[in-house]
Amino acid sequence: MPRVKRGNVLRKRHKKVLKYAKSFKSARSRLFIVANQAVMKALKYQYRDRRNKKRNFRRLWITRINAAARMHGINYSNFIKGLADANIIVNRKMLADIAVKDPIAFKMIADLAKTKVSA
Repeated sequence: MPRVKRGNVLRKRHKKVLKYAKSFKSARSRLFIVANQAVMKALKYQYRDRRNKKRNFRRLWITRINAAARMHGINYSNFIKGLADANIIVNRKMLADIAVKDPIAFKMIADLAKTKVSA
């Protein structure tokens, strides 16, 4: 079998991996085998956490809405039910933003939701 010389290909691949691992500590940024494992694991975490970030933000928004709604005498589930009954279509991200930045507007929304639930 003929000898395969792959110096350029191998060096380019190693350099690419080491470039990704540049900010890692000690051997993880200098030795190819260790760096390659670290980069592969980091890419897995990156892929997973892009999805987890969406869940975490939704949990944060719901927590903020619940806290603000309880200040106005209504719990989260009744608040959301009241909004649905009142045909108010606002997503949780916007509701949480309103709750934090404009409490007066949120109070008006909460009062409207409260009247729809009690009716």
